[in-house]
Amino acid sequence: MFSPLTHDDPHRLGAYRLIARLGSGGMGTVYLARSATGRTAALKTMHARLATDPAFRTRFRLEVDAARVIGPVHGAQVFDADPLAETPWLATEYVLGPPLDDAVTLAGPLPEPAVRALGGLLCAALAQLHTSDVVHRDLKPSNIMLTADGPKVIDFGIARAIGDDHLTRTGSAAGTPAFMSPEQATGREHTSAGDVFALAGVLVHAATGHGPFGTGQPADLLYRVRYADPDLTGVPPALLPVLTRCLAKNPTDRPTTTGLAAELAAGLEDVHRPFADRLPELLLGEIARLVGSVWHVRPYRLPVPPEHALADTRPSDAAATPPAMSRRKLLAIGGSSALGAVAVGAGAWAWLG
Repeated sequence: MFSPLTHDDPHRLGAYRLIARLGSGGMGTVYLARSATGRTAALKTMHARLATDPAFRTRFRLEVDAARVIGPVHGAQVFDADPLAETPWLATEYVLGPPLDDAVTLAGPLPEPAVRALGGLLCAALAQLHTSDVVHRDLKPSNIMLTADGPKVIDFGIARAIGDDHLTRTGSAAGTPAFMSPEQATGREHTSAGDVFALAGVLVHAATGHGPFGTGQPADLLYRVRYADPDLTGVPPALLPVLTRCLAKNPTDRPTTTGLAAELAAGLEDVHRPFADRLPELLLGEIARLVGSVWHVRPYRLPVPPEHALADTRPSDAAATPPAMSRRKLLAIGGSSALGAVAVGAGAWAWLG
């Protein structure tokens, strides 16, 4: 999960000292970072070669804005950001929990009550965005972090205002094929109804371990999304009717987030039961492990590679294998709230793509 810093990674951005790498991809790098006051953050940066492109800078600024819109309850709290810096960066809460796809791989499909509670909370998250005329456009299991207090939606790299298509080429599709809406797959306007379609796909995955349109090449997935019936094998019978409506090819046939939330809540005996109480024990243990491990990460920077060294190239102690990162005794799940200021990033992985 944590990787050493490279020799040319920045030492500090804003008020944050970089501690370790969380991942790096085509868009940029995500770091684990800490402030002088001890606040832990996930810090995203853009690759220097992209930072010179005004379009990429605009996307980064929109991501920052969308992350602030969804707020700390349904997303990772934004601590600070500087999209105008030479290296644009965004510091957010470090979310203490695994992505939904990893959680399902670890503990298996979630029980029906957990799926219903998850869906209801994600409806509230999307409603928060849609109220501000923002659509996510890339809702998928890897963009949803599971914490003891509920799910958090992350990665707003292609989010945008409803009706604003100046960053999308006509006829092009932006997003993840397996969880796109049919209209998004054809490059048409993706509205709040498109996010509902993607949410249904997420809930199918949570309940069964597979998406509604399978896996494969992007072209095959886009074809199935547009023309094929969804594969709902394994979905609890009581959830079939509502998820089928959410996956309707025609956006006007899908329920709103408010309507979907009401139908999901109708199948719960106690809608006020804590989210953690509905999660499998194995998954709660993984959340507790993540809560403890983040405190023991220590800075380690790889030495300059020999081909880049200007002087002495003899092996040094710094080139030794970094010490193993110790783990704290598993914390009680109830303690996650007390960590408040600490906070998120495993979900940063999705942004890297």
